Amino acid sequence: MCFPYDARPPIEPISGAAVNTSDVTLKSADGAEFAAFSASTDTPGGPAVVIMPDVRGLYPFYEELAERFAERGIEAIAIDYFGRTAGVGKRGEDFPYPDHVAQTKVEQITADVGAAVEYLRRGEASAMRPVFTVGFCFGGGNSWIQAAGGHGLNGVVGFYGHPTRPGRDDSPPPIDRVPEITVPLLGLMGGADQGIPVEEVQKFEETLSKAEVEHEIYVYPGAPHSFFDRRFEEHADAAADAWNRVLGFIEKNSR
Repeated sequence: MCFPYDARPPIEPISGAAVNTSDVTLKSADGAEFAAFSASTDTPGGPAVVIMPDVRGLYPFYEELAERFAERGIEAIAIDYFGRTAGVGKRGEDFPYPDHVAQTKVEQITADVGAAVEYLRRGEASAMRPVFTVGFCFGGGNSWIQAAGGHGLNGVVGFYGHPTRPGRDDSPPPIDRVPEITVPLLGLMGGADQGIPVEEVQKFEETLSKAEVEHEIYVYPGAPHSFFDRRFEEHADAAADAWNRVLGFIEKNSR
């Protein structure tokens, strides 16, 4: 598991920021409906992000994170993975997410991201806007894979995604998809992550470099998996730096 159900992003809200939020239901290419949470600004056409959650799918952590992006002028939509197996309703802490994440397929996740990108680029004013994916753990690795998804993205961001582990459907891991990546990639990793050895991160970075993929990989010494959590006060500096790097990456690659 990544974040516990009561985790929250380690980012202070911006008082007085104009943000519009709503629960939405999107339809994927195969006709499947899935839940999402939208946080938008009053200025269309600026940069936007598709937030890809951890194994729990869509829950309050990612809804709040979408709001934090929107407060900074970046429209955000956080998506769920389990519309095909669990419907589109809200879920509590007792949701048996392992049963559902085991049924996910990379091509379906990619199609769902495509629907979210379409949502963000709806309307003439937003048709050409820069769009990024930002994912965490299960969503981190899948975010990197979206660089090969044909969405016309401007970049992909992954927090502690596993670079060398195959998908739940035995699909190739991110490191094997590197030859298909044509957009900038950002990785934010914990140096004390027991599930992702630093050696695997180094292999990923070396592969990206050999393929001449524009990338930035940061490993925070002593930081565990899921360090981007308000409760981890001892890793507040790492979380703040990671957030600033995400914002900087989006700004740089939106020009």
